[in-house]
Amino acid sequence: MKMVQDIIIKPIITEASMDAIGDKRYTFKVRSDATKPEIAKAVEVMFGVKVEKVNTINMKKKPKRLGVHFGYTSEWKKAIVTLTADSKTIEFFDGLN
Repeated sequence: MKMVQDIIIKPIITEASMDAIGDKRYTFKVRSDATKPEIAKAVEVMFGVKVEKVNTINMKKKPKRLGVHFGYTSEWKKAIVTLTADSKTIEFFDGLN
């Protein structure tokens, strides 16, 4: 059984994700085998908010090179969580703006 702390790995802090916070859309790196209902429940339990919808994106590996050494970045899953209009914001992201 997955715990809610195991589903959400970390928040994604980029310019695009920070601009979306005004629309109550938050971006997280999540487990690769996590489903949308599991992600929604984890966000609701961890942050005490109401989730309207969850969009997920599987980020594929990309080739990288450092000198003569070749390799790939790891594959991971990104979740964009939209909160309901009457829901409060997530306090963790309030301090970053």
